[in-house]
Amino acid sequence: MNTLKREHQTRFGIALGSNLGDRLNHFRTGLKALLHHVDGIKLLDLAPVYETDPVDCPPGSQAFLNTVVEVQTCLDAHALHRVLQGIEVLLGRPEQRERNSPRPLDLDILYAGDQIIDDDVLTVPHPRLHLRRFVLQPLADIRPELIVPGQGKTVAELVAILQEDDGAVRLVAREW
Repeated sequence: MNTLKREHQTRFGIALGSNLGDRLNHFRTGLKALLHHVDGIKLLDLAPVYETDPVDCPPGSQAFLNTVVEVQTCLDAHALHRVLQGIEVLLGRPEQRERNSPRPLDLDILYAGDQIIDDDVLTVPHPRLHLRRFVLQPLADIRPELIVPGQGKTVAELVAILQEDDGAVRLVAREW
């Protein structure tokens, strides 16, 4: 995959979600592909895996597994986004699909250091990060002190703000 590099390293949070097939294996395969396709990328941390009910998905959608990884790379956010999209397609995600449709693997950039990006291709931090327990809980497990750019609160504080009905998460695996 073609990648553009910068001089300095950036820490990225990446959300992983899957609700089709061998969900946990999709995580492992996607992470291996990411580490293989990006020269010099460093895996900093892996969050536990949680199962959650589908949010804003078509009727009949299966439960999701969700987790977060943190990596460090010289890639810029747009280049990393292109790599992540390529991995999704490699693992069977159709390029043309219904919004929030079931998928083998969904990879989203949650944050890119302290950058704020909002253009036609990419929005970072993820625009719904602060509203979704299925993203915040695994992120809180690895980076509770992280202050999400534009939020002014730590991840732990954002989790505490969520109401009980904002989506239950069930721990599936501490290590994967």
